[in-house]
Amino acid sequence: MAGFWSQASLEPKRQFRWLLYFANMPQFIAKSTAKPQFQVGDSKHDFLNYEFHFPGKVTWQPLQFKITDPVQPDSTLSLYSVLGAAGYTIPSDYTQENPRTISKKGFVDSLGGQIKIQQIGAGSGDQAVAPLETWTLNNPFITTCNFGSLDYAQDGTVDIDITIRYDWASLESSGQPWPTN
Repeated sequence: MAGFWSQASLEPKRQFRWLLYFANMPQFIAKSTAKPQFQVGDSKHDFLNYEFHFPGKVTWQPLQFKITDPVQPDSTLSLYSVLGAAGYTIPSDYTQENPRTISKKGFVDSLGGQIKIQQIGAGSGDQAVAPLETWTLNNPFITTCNFGSLDYAQDGTVDIDITIRYDWASLESSGQPWPTN
């Protein structure tokens, strides 16, 4: 254990080395993101005075990330356009001849079908091969989009908080796909 940290080749995955691929968004506007998480349900079975638990369904949890809103490209307008491409029509544009509503297919297609989060390495040594880890969120759609707030007392950037729902996530680690047994 004494030599553990003295190894020059030891390099942990770092929080600041990542890229977010979301609806053709430029990389520089991404500020923070969560990584996917799942929850396994459980089913209880009672027998006499015993209680046993069995794993149930896997549910992938919503994912949140934050982007900044530059003047160009305009993130607010881009996200508003995604909503329109998903099928949303503002009430003043509704026509009885051409009624539209939001659909999952429209939303998924407007986001490009997948969202990817890549953790990258240092680019040298054992981490010369990038990415180290790629999470792919399949069939994503936006459930919440908070366009930020304005405040005369602040001089920071306007940030947009986005929550995504997806059907499942897949992981590829250092070029190795999910194990198939």
